[in-house]
Amino acid sequence: MSKPTPQLLDATLQLENRIALLTLNRDDVRNALTGTHLIDDILKAIQWVNESADVSVLVITGAGKAFSAGGNIKEMLERDGEHCDGAFSGNVYEVQDKYRRGIQKIPLAVYNCEVPVIAAINGAAIGAGFDLTCMCDMRIGSTEALLGETFVNLGIIPGDGGAWFLQRLIGYQKAADMTFTGRLVKADEAKTMGLLLDVVNPEELMPSAMKLAKQIAAKPPQATRLTKRLMKAAQRQELADFLDLCAVFQGMCHNTEDHLEAVSAFVEKRPGQYKGQ
Repeated sequence: MSKPTPQLLDATLQLENRIALLTLNRDDVRNALTGTHLIDDILKAIQWVNESADVSVLVITGAGKAFSAGGNIKEMLERDGEHCDGAFSGNVYEVQDKYRRGIQKIPLAVYNCEVPVIAAINGAAIGAGFDLTCMCDMRIGSTEALLGETFVNLGIIPGDGGAWFLQRLIGYQKAADMTFTGRLVKADEAKTMGLLLDVVNPEELMPSAMKLAKQIAAKPPQATRLTKRLMKAAQRQELADFLDLCAVFQGMCHNTEDHLEAVSAFVEKRPGQYKGQ
């Protein structure tokens, strides 16, 4: 039986044909992550994905004109207002605690998501919103996409771990250019830099993202999740330790029904019918 999707407040979550679609749904504030329930919604969605054997891939996009504007700048400005209890108010200890218990949970959750994650970037992805896309495994952008590691423009640093993800994605020098200048990057340049896998017209964004998702969802589910774990482990393990892990995971795969089905389908030149077993 399928695990029911969680109740989200500022996002929507749909599941169809093993593809989970998470849509940030606060166009009124350009899908800002702070000052909304989107942080909790993202965390709930990824926890559900990890616990649901019916999911093989997660697609994240934004409703409206923006993917995500990141932090709510108005909330930053009003942090010292009367009765203000926003993410940016308080002394040094209180602010760091809010970051740790708030937005910093997103990079940990996305990094530990057990299925491939695709960002379908429909518009502006700025600051923490841009970093969210960098946490994903793949990114497809609309021609309307506008990307920026803009924290320095506001006199702050990428407090959500963006500096960790970005340089691993495009290399130190390109990441340094974006981070130290805080400049905005349009879709075509982003593709040239290696930030985007592809750039398509706005009306083609979701069909393109879903086409990629369907290719992944058509593969044996257990092998897909184990492969995702391997790719993350490869980033932090020495080769000998990594090969040991590969051997164990391969032993697991060889003992699945889906492996035999995949081999049979290949020999018989037909699509495989997988059960996640």
